[in-house]
Amino acid sequence: MARGSSKARRKAPRRWLWRAGALAGLTGLAFLAWFWWDMRAWRPDETVFPEQGAVIASNAAATRFATLKALGAAFAYLELPDESGPPDPGFAARLAAAREAGLKVGVIHVFDPCRPADAQSAFFTRMVPRDSGWLPPAIALTRLADGCAQPVSDAAVESELVTFINQIETHAGKPVILKLGRAFQERHRSAQALERDLWLMRDRAQPDYAGRPWLLWSANASLVSEAAEEPIEWAVVQK
Repeated sequence: MARGSSKARRKAPRRWLWRAGALAGLTGLAFLAWFWWDMRAWRPDETVFPEQGAVIASNAAATRFATLKALGAAFAYLELPDESGPPDPGFAARLAAAREAGLKVGVIHVFDPCRPADAQSAFFTRMVPRDSGWLPPAIALTRLADGCAQPVSDAAVESELVTFINQIETHAGKPVILKLGRAFQERHRSAQALERDLWLMRDRAQPDYAGRPWLLWSANASLVSEAAEEPIEWAVVQK
């Protein structure tokens, strides 16, 4: 009997450890489910960030820009289509609709490290007319050269990026904003190499990966709203 009681005592702590682990796992899953649900409609506090707006992806489904404005958007940035991807015949119409709704409007070009700057800037100037009323153009630095068909060195990427920035600023007549991804920053240290305003991305928590202050923050990558059938990216401006 004594031997059996000893075994039972040894098993008891294991059962409690298993139960504690299961409870911790369930708590974690519940938190993730709550976080996912809460993030669907979460936006930063307007008293802290009074100027807020949306990013409209290329080839996005119909966006109700008047509804965006009613939700509190002051601006909208529209992504240019990828020149090597499917055509986006609705881009010009979205630009016009956003301006008609009374939103300040800007354009985002997703920089392709696999392509020369001249080709990308030529596409930008064809798609975006000169207009002093536009917001500063943004260059999204989210792609790395790892997937290029032909190898491209980091030095070549950085050189082409500087050329592209200069060409876009000449066309727009104002400095660009760098929409800088974490991976691109870790590879190229663009926040330190380029003295331009930064636009960083991180859901809910303010981003700090650039090592210096930012101007814009994409705070929710997938905001669900009445303004569009698909989730939209929501951004705020630093006061």
